[in-house]
Amino acid sequence: MPRLSAPPATAGEVFALVRDGEADTRAELGRITGLSRSAVASRVAALTGLGLVIETEDTHSTGGRPPARLSFDIDAGVVLAAAIGRSRSQLGVFTLGGELLASDTVDQEIGVGPDELMPQITKRLQALLDESHRTGHRILGVGLSIPGTADTDRGCSLDSPIMHGWDGVPLAPFFADTTSAPVFLDNDANAMVLAERRDNRDRFQNALLVKASTGLGAGIVAGGALQRGSLGAAGEFGHTKTAAAAGVACRCGDSGCLEAIAGGWALVR
Repeated sequence: MPRLSAPPATAGEVFALVRDGEADTRAELGRITGLSRSAVASRVAALTGLGLVIETEDTHSTGGRPPARLSFDIDAGVVLAAAIGRSRSQLGVFTLGGELLASDTVDQEIGVGPDELMPQITKRLQALLDESHRTGHRILGVGLSIPGTADTDRGCSLDSPIMHGWDGVPLAPFFADTTSAPVFLDNDANAMVLAERRDNRDRFQNALLVKASTGLGAGIVAGGALQRGSLGAAGEFGHTKTAAAAGVACRCGDSGCLEAIAGGWALVR
């Protein structure tokens, strides 16, 4: 049904409809969004200009002028991704459709800072581009995840109890020699729950994803929206104090944290 009171659909929202297969003609876009023909044309022109959407004639029309069909071009470029951890980082090159083209893992010394690690990550991502035979393809975005709270506006760690030396350091500048594409940063559990929801075509409005790994964390979606909390710390429960861990040292430097008895490193110990 057309949107009655919401702001006009943006080019990004129009793109999402085409990408997800909900609309493949301008008429369908107009019906779903309530946009005028000229507004639809403007947004489609912007998307085709970026190479994200392809418009072709429908050869299966049975009469009259065939409508032009809109489709998502998953080969319009690539996306780089890095999941940065305390002792290991996972890297990947993806098509716009989410297909993994190349991947690698970087093991690092615990406590290494961004000035040392980030150049290694960008260099390895460039090598993965070469390995995927996509050198020269447009890099349309870079996605990063980190443990702990993230300042998504500045693109840096906000207050991580385990990533010492990373707080307040913007990570986008490290990619300046690799790409001018936008760099997006988020907490690792938030990135995971958003990816899970994306795979399920937004069919669920509420979800709780628990990341039980070396550390503990959760990604929370409620009412169809990611919940960050006023300080960006929603789901950061690993360093909550618990009586069961009283006096037990945690890797954050404190004691009594839930992670000190339930985190992966604690279980191994």
